[in-house]
Amino acid sequence: AEGLVGGEGFAVDASLIRADVHRQRSVPGDEGLPPEVVGRAVREYLDVLDDAAFGGATPVLPKRIALTDPASRWTAATRERAFYAYSTNYLIDLDHAVIVDVEATTSVRRAEVTAQRRMIDRAQARFGLRPDRLAADASYGDAANLAWLVEDKGIAPHIPVFDKSARTDGTFERSAFTFDQKDDSYICPGGKRLRPRNRNFTVPRSNVDQGGFIRYRARQQDCGDCALRQRCTPNMPARKIMRSIHEGARDIARDIAMTEAYVTSRRQRKKVEMLFAHLKRILKLDRLRLRGPNGAKDEFLLAATAQNLRKMAKLIPMSPLPAPA
Repeated sequence: AEGLVGGEGFAVDASLIRADVHRQRSVPGDEGLPPEVVGRAVREYLDVLDDAAFGGATPVLPKRIALTDPASRWTAATRERAFYAYSTNYLIDLDHAVIVDVEATTSVRRAEVTAQRRMIDRAQARFGLRPDRLAADASYGDAANLAWLVEDKGIAPHIPVFDKSARTDGTFERSAFTFDQKDDSYICPGGKRLRPRNRNFTVPRSNVDQGGFIRYRARQQDCGDCALRQRCTPNMPARKIMRSIHEGARDIARDIAMTEAYVTSRRQRKKVEMLFAHLKRILKLDRLRLRGPNGAKDEFLLAATAQNLRKMAKLIPMSPLPAPA
């Protein structure tokens, strides 16, 4: 209503906030909670075991579980000594760094991507805001999330693509292979084709694995006689290339990364990091006072509200005081 939120560009990020937990009061993650442990934080932990922002965020067991706040996550994601934490997730507008939404999650990457989707959906439902572009770091650059932004939301991802195709042994990377859209094959530097299948099966099989990737294979006879074999696949009978079913969205993100607009978004994305620095250094929320998922949600929401109010006080001119009678 005050015109501070443009809605054209958003940025998203997450930051770790220490939980109110004593490091020694914990058990190994594979043991689970002892039956005698009770309390409000424990009940809340049991309530969110299936929530995609907390217990259901990942099937991986935590290394340790805190007895006083089991929903907090044991993390070594920083250079500091490992600690228990929650993540506060901000979705901000890039015009004036106004916080559009905030979400509390467990401190794993998949939960932060889930929070990003929830916040974008809420901003659209509550305020009718759908950004043209979203700036984020590589944590949000997996294929499925880029496809959700591009195909489901029509949002341009100004996000580095999460890609593990780089090689350090001097052999050809995937970028050296050309994809033929019409033929659904890759052409190698030697001119041979890599296909999802080099023979037909009586019972049709899916080409897509559980991770959403298609494996393109060269024929062994093509690689065996190739002059480029030592530069391509010296340790395997034939070369393989992995391609995501969402590769179209990944290609869009790669094309955007070559533009000046992307450079601008990368610079503007620092605004959300500055908000986290302000949260911890000025508002002193470097450690939670409350326990449990609900306690984290309350503290994160109140802190974000305080930051927005401070920003409004700076940006909106005060009405002049009435003249004395």
